[in-house]
Amino acid sequence: MSGEFILVINTGSTTTKCSIYSITNYKELNLFCNETIEHPDDMFSRFPGISAQVDYREELVREYFKRNLPADATVLAVGALGGMLPPVPSGLIVLNSELADFSLNTPFYHHASNLGAPLAFRVASSMNALSFVADPVGVDEITPISRISGVPELPRFSYVHALNIRATVRQLSEKLSLDFNEIRCVACHLGGGYSIAPLAGGKIIDSDNRMEGAPFTPERAGGVPPIPLFEACFSGLYTRDELYKKLYGAGGLYAYLGTKDVREVYRRAQEGDEFAGFIFDAMIYQICKEIGAMASVLDFDIHGIVLTGGVANAKYLTEEIARKCSKLADVFVFPGGNENEAIASAVLRVLEGSEKTLEWPDCILHGKAVDPLHDFRDDNGVFKAVSYGVRSV
Repeated sequence: MSGEFILVINTGSTTTKCSIYSITNYKELNLFCNETIEHPDDMFSRFPGISAQVDYREELVREYFKRNLPADATVLAVGALGGMLPPVPSGLIVLNSELADFSLNTPFYHHASNLGAPLAFRVASSMNALSFVADPVGVDEITPISRISGVPELPRFSYVHALNIRATVRQLSEKLSLDFNEIRCVACHLGGGYSIAPLAGGKIIDSDNRMEGAPFTPERAGGVPPIPLFEACFSGLYTRDELYKKLYGAGGLYAYLGTKDVREVYRRAQEGDEFAGFIFDAMIYQICKEIGAMASVLDFDIHGIVLTGGVANAKYLTEEIARKCSKLADVFVFPGGNENEAIASAVLRVLEGSEKTLEWPDCILHGKAVDPLHDFRDDNGVFKAVSYGVRSV
């Protein structure tokens, strides 16, 4: 079989998901094959850090594509999940050696998603193909007014599940026969982390930003009372890493119930565990409260409420959200989230000419790469006044 193909590389903490899509006349996208490469835990103990895994993963990725691509295939482009980049607009960023190096060696935070850019760039370069990263979590299109926090030294900033949110809202626009840029909705990505965000004019104009006002999730604490947290920081009872883990990784459902599995929580509740049911309902309560808050950003004038991500497979949860929020707008459920397909679709839109690409580093917003949590501190670790983010959209 010959033809033209788009390859996708999606690097997770314990997996690398590879996909091959065939395209026809730059219009039709078809899944040719995909595979989730599992990485055993003991393998990663051999590496001093995430960036050191790149050569190991590259060997596995190349072997997969070599095994599955037709001999006379033409690879037009390789797409990857964007890593922990500085604030950028939504869209597809053209990969170059500078962006590949930044993602690998100097990202904002160390995360497996940072490996996608260097892997895609290496594979594409050897195939004489284009390469891109799509809608990283650093997508920042929130409005100037949404950045105001109440403390000038601590402005709000954007970290959001942009890829799945934008891909799912495109599905809603097709369902409602509306242009993507005309849709006004509240989109909820519900996975290990949650992003609840209003979308208008094709842009994510605010969000709960994972750890600010966000509901708690299967493993994250979400927004917690700041004064008790402040006291805990200086109590001497916890190290920085211990507190961080309480907020991120061992918070949420896990902190209360010892499991991150929503199905397990629901099973316990059905079997009479009243506390499990209470905590599950508390999480739903917080999701609905945040949906209402984000609907207010759009003056409660919305086409719908979108639920997506793995947790959206939980029927009780989605039905309760619909029961509580349907007076605002219809609730549309698109469970799961096919990141690889979203990346390939974004690449195809560029190849067919319906979207433009972004160039690195010109696409970095606010004039420079700013780390919202660290670059605002002086040499003594004290927050300093900044003018981050006050810009027009």
